[in-house]
Amino acid sequence: MQTETNRDTRLPRRQFDAAAAGPLAGLKVVDLSRLVAGNMLTLQLADFGADVVKVEPRAGDTLRAFQTAGVEAFWKVYARNKKSVCLEFRHPAAIELIRQMLRTADVLIESFRPGVLEEMGMAPGVLHEANPGLVIVRISGWGQTGPYRRKPGFGTLVEGYSGFAAMNGFGDREPVLPPMFLGDMTAGLYGASAVMTALWEVRVNGGQGQVIDLSLFEPTISVLGPQAANFRITGRVKARTGSRSSTSCPRNTYRTSDGQWLCVSTSTQSMAARLFDTIGRGDMNGDPRYCSNSARLRHLEEVDGIVASFIGQRSLRENLALFEAADVTVGPVYDAASLLEDEYVAQRESLVELDDHELGSVPMHNVTPRLSGTPGNFYRPAPGKGEHNEACLLPLVGEQRYRQLVDEGVVVVAGAAQPA
Repeated sequence: MQTETNRDTRLPRRQFDAAAAGPLAGLKVVDLSRLVAGNMLTLQLADFGADVVKVEPRAGDTLRAFQTAGVEAFWKVYARNKKSVCLEFRHPAAIELIRQMLRTADVLIESFRPGVLEEMGMAPGVLHEANPGLVIVRISGWGQTGPYRRKPGFGTLVEGYSGFAAMNGFGDREPVLPPMFLGDMTAGLYGASAVMTALWEVRVNGGQGQVIDLSLFEPTISVLGPQAANFRITGRVKARTGSRSSTSCPRNTYRTSDGQWLCVSTSTQSMAARLFDTIGRGDMNGDPRYCSNSARLRHLEEVDGIVASFIGQRSLRENLALFEAADVTVGPVYDAASLLEDEYVAQRESLVELDDHELGSVPMHNVTPRLSGTPGNFYRPAPGKGEHNEACLLPLVGEQRYRQLVDEGVVVVAGAAQPA
């Protein structure tokens, strides 16, 4: 990977390198999905070199509409390293083109409502007849089976239904939905893992392609902890506790004297003891009200008050210096502006600057996670709608047929008028 210093920011500047080869080079993925979960899934594959072709409808992937000041910010990040083909989905010839692409593909990703793929003439059984090794990921809100299979399934509904919102926020206020695409992102990560598992079955075990039924609902439940088990044990649902924890104390965010915020976690007894020593309250380590985690949870308000009082008398910088010298687990509560200026983020290359035709450069997260021997890379920026029509479709149908499909509006060329 090529790296150079960006004069306008602390972040390192990286270059797209179309000639680079990743560990998933040769893996062919056709992505019919829309919005977040599918794009998150295929991003994981594309970042490591898979040939991911986004097949967009005439209007483009809906993720393009999630704009910031007129800029397709989400698309720039989550469609990087992918190609784009744009088709008029309502035309039978477009469906035939997709079926041709799938005959040599390894993976299909789709996020239609359950049953729509069948209505398009691409039921899994039909696709597997032509390509027995094809791995098919079907993303939906509620899964391909069950009474909710036909319900709309945006992540917001899942984040409410799963129990997340009920346990998020403060007890005296309304339940709080996440300010990001929690359900979609989690499903996308699970989906990428499932794809590699299914491909192992095909390529290593000599098995057949299969269908991955990926709901947004179940991955969200899985990351919320043992909430169902806890309820069975105690008969109580988890109360909303803000930034406090029901398993360790102290754990919270605390305001500093300069109006900044600090987060503290003491998940072990030794860490809590060091914190109390650091704030000059070593006596708490021998006090039966505070000397164990279970005792501190019973006296949470008192413990929080003591810690908050100490932190509130000092600036963020002073608190960090004091606690870090004592090896206490504290950290600043950052926003995006702080991240862009942080030396650790820059040196670690957690965020990098990439060339962008609209903005000059755009910061985005690095390839995650990091592989020592076969790392991922930045191969190409997020594509324009239909940017790779010719590159992907000409080899399938030939020059004459391709031009005919363009003239008929089946293959959508940027700027072309919609057929009457």
